[in-house]
Amino acid sequence: MAKRGPTPGTPQARRGGQVVKAKYGSKFYKEIGRKGGRTVKAKYGSEFYEEIGKKGGETTKAKHGPGFYEEIGKKGGRR
Repeated sequence: MAKRGPTPGTPQARRGGQVVKAKYGSKFYKEIGRKGGRTVKAKYGSEFYEEIGKKGGETTKAKHGPGFYEEIGKKGGRR
């Protein structure tokens, strides 16, 4: 069975997202994100987030090099 709705990333999908945001507001998205995060934490534990964060960091380091973290660290320290 095919998924309902427009293909993600298309202008039609973007318009749909804007309509939902106008209807419910940005707080709606914050709330569903918070609920989703709680559910994942309850199911997999906080170690899950540590693991995926580590994997993401390794992927970023492989893609951009170790100097990337130094660069973004300097930018963050300036603010």
